[in-house]
Amino acid sequence: MTRSRLAAAAALGLAISAVAPGAHAGGLYATDRGVRPLARGGAFVAGADDLGAIWYNPAGLADAGTGILADFSWLNFSTDYKRQTQVTDAAGTVRVYESPTVTGTTPVIPIPTLAGSYAFGEKKELTAAFGLVAPNTAISSYPLTQDGQPAPSRYSLVSMNGSALVLAGAYLSYKPIEQIRLGMGLQATVGKFASTVVFSASPADRLISSPEDPQYDTLSQLNVGPIFAPSANFGAIAVPTESVRIGLSAQLPTWINSPATVNVRLPTAVPFDKARQEGEDANVRFRLPPILRGGVEYRARMPKDALLRVEVAYVREFWSLHDSIDIRSKNIKLYDITGFPSPFGVAPISLPRGFTDSNSFRLGGEYSMRGLISDYLTDLRAGVAYDTTAIPVEYVSPLTVDG
Repeated sequence: MTRSRLAAAAALGLAISAVAPGAHAGGLYATDRGVRPLARGGAFVAGADDLGAIWYNPAGLADAGTGILADFSWLNFSTDYKRQTQVTDAAGTVRVYESPTVTGTTPVIPIPTLAGSYAFGEKKELTAAFGLVAPNTAISSYPLTQDGQPAPSRYSLVSMNGSALVLAGAYLSYKPIEQIRLGMGLQATVGKFASTVVFSASPADRLISSPEDPQYDTLSQLNVGPIFAPSANFGAIAVPTESVRIGLSAQLPTWINSPATVNVRLPTAVPFDKARQEGEDANVRFRLPPILRGGVEYRARMPKDALLRVEVAYVREFWSLHDSIDIRSKNIKLYDITGFPSPFGVAPISLPRGFTDSNSFRLGGEYSMRGLISDYLTDLRAGVAYDTTAIPVEYVSPLTVDG
């Protein structure tokens, strides 16, 4: 690949590698969603009975009645990144260099779950709901320099500031008899994604400069949007006895296919003195996984009208579907790079992701009672979860840090 084509391809490719809205502890998101479900360790499939059910199991809306929900969480997330690099010098000797440690930080942003529901029908057997949920994603930023030197993390991520994504949905649940609840939702991921990243426009094999020469650093800004990606979820809850609830739910995959713009600040190296970019339009496509959930909850009445609820749940996220991010330039070209034909267009790029399916095993519960604080109803909750990773070691980076 020639220098100019390398620069254009990397500007489009490496920048867009940050596009996937960061998912769950097993994949791109740091945690699952909602204050109450998270307090139960995410075990909220069979026991879903409030508006948090819009994400975990829409069948649970049948027990939510008419109401509203507004809850917010804060993801306190930071990472330390240090890199070892093997470099072969001109004499063929392999040397190992250690970079300084850099720290990625996230801003204080309230992550909402907002929903409202209305129960209707002769026996209030139908419940309609609308909701907005935001992913628990770390909007990380890394410094461009560390101790006066270019930061080693710059080639993976500088910042995702300016990103704003929500999952909007309309839901309907139905309780034909007391022992059965059914539910479904029509959803869409909407918003925009922004990413700033640096890439090196210097070809490999020391063709024109040393590896990672700062003169060949190119700062790129990617903006993807507007994003509108439909999806849906379904669920069912069976109540064979007063003490036992069994829940199943499924989330369909999401196909992102959105316009994007890419702007680059070209290198300061001499071959780029007169170089310029014309055009900025591109298209980004990738897939987010389907999710399958199952759970069993046990309920027991305790003295003084207290209620104990304990749930065991299993979640499988099919991250192997997120196998690549495909980028197609619409009109991006580079002109006047010394020694190369002008203009150069950008060929389609496919960035391999290499994710695998993940499994989550969850145990959680709550104890509801009166008398702890006057005569108010008080809920005490606790939970634990064990998630397997969806990100192979070779794909872990400041951009894709497994939660």
